[in-house]
This record gives sequence, structure tokens and C-alpha cells, in this order.
Amino acid sequence: MLHSLFAEFLSTALMVVFGVGVHADTVLNDTKYHGSGHLFAITTWGFGISVALFIFGGGCMNPAMVLAQNILGLLPWSDLVPYSIAEVLGGVIGSMIVWVMYADQFRSSEDKIDPNVIRNMFSTAPAIRNLPRNFFVEFFATFVFITGIFAISQIKVPGVTPIGVGLLVWAIGMGLGGPTGFAMNLARDMGPRIAHRLLPIKNKAESDWQYGVIVPGIAPFLGAAVAALFVKYFLSI
Repeated sequence: MLHSLFAEFLSTALMVVFGVGVHADTVLNDTKYHGSGHLFAITTWGFGISVALFIFGGGCMNPAMVLAQNILGLLPWSDLVPYSIAEVLGGVIGSMIVWVMYADQFRSSEDKIDPNVIRNMFSTAPAIRNLPRNFFVEFFATFVFITGIFAISQIKVPGVTPIGVGLLVWAIGMGLGGPTGFAMNLARDMGPRIAHRLLPIKNKAESDWQYGVIVPGIAPFLGAAVAALFVKYFLSI
């Protein structure tokens, strides 16, 4: 159990290092790849997840995926809370590692970049704030994500699942990510959101806990639950 918790912590931290790191790279001043854009960022998110899966194997890195596996009987219900805590903590630490790596760039960006933009490097935010619609987007994106992972995992060829999941994230980001930033994962959003609140970043924007709890916090669990039922009763996986 301890080994599994540590693997969830480390894999989520590594995923967030890639993800928050690429946002720092594209947003902050005086980086090598400043202004590279969302294609650059979404690609890094996708293949950062692939790398984490290659290193740590079948890790969930996502409380919503833990819930789906609970529903399908692949993990005991007693794992839901400890796995989720380990994953959120991984998101916090991964974000803090990025802050250390980009500390000079954070300093050179002080008072030059909108504080909301700095916050959104860490956590997701809607392009247009409409909580019911934002909730539906995250619910549906997570449904596609979790269903896609289970379908891909049926291909019993070594190396296919990590690459396939990376491509899945890339496709969802490009096709479904525009309204909300496609969190699909409490740990991916809440961990970095907590880190942003804790880190000594000057002129910080508000953390927007309301959005963080309702949309990337709750919607992925509902999407994962429906995906698990769809996988079991329609796809017969």
C-alpha cells in the first residue's frame, strides 16, 4: 500500500512538473520558449503523462480514475481517499518544483504579467465563466478520457497504453479543452491551485476556490462514474 501511495504521489508530481512547467515556459518572461502557444502546451501535457506512465506503470494520477476503478472492482474503496490525498500532494510538490526551476523567470515577470494569468499557469480557469456549462464540459471531457483509457488498455501490446493515453490527452485538449482548459482531474487542478496559494508569488490573484471545487473538483468524479458504468455495461470491459 505504501509503495502504491508513493507511486501515485511521484507520478502525479512528475505529470504536473511537465504540465505546469510548460505553462511557465510559454507564459513567463525570459524563457527559451516564451509565447509558444497552446499546441506546444497541450502536446507537452499529453506526452508528459506518457512519460509518467512509462516510469510508474499503471498509476492512476487522478482521483477520478481511482473512483472508476473502485466502481469496476479493480481497486478497493478503501484506496479512494488515501490515493486521492497522495495525488493532490503530488500536484502541490510538482508545482513547487516548477516554481524553483523558474524562480528567475517569476521574478522577471513581476508586475508585468496579469496575476490571473500567473494563477492560470497553475490551475485551470474557464474562457467564459458559466458554471453549469463549465461543469458539463469537464464532466464530458472526463467521461471521454476515462472511457478512452479503459479502451486503450485492452490493447495488450507493450508500450501502447502510455502512448495511447498521451494521444488521448492531446486529442481531448485540442478538441474539448477550449472552454475550461480540460482539467479532468482534481489533483491536477487542486494541487497546483494550493501551491499557487502557498508560494511567495507577489501580487497574487485570488485562488477562485468556488470554481476549483465545483468544476475541476466535482465534475471529473461524475464523468468517471458514468464512464465506469458505460465501460462495464456497454463496452463489456
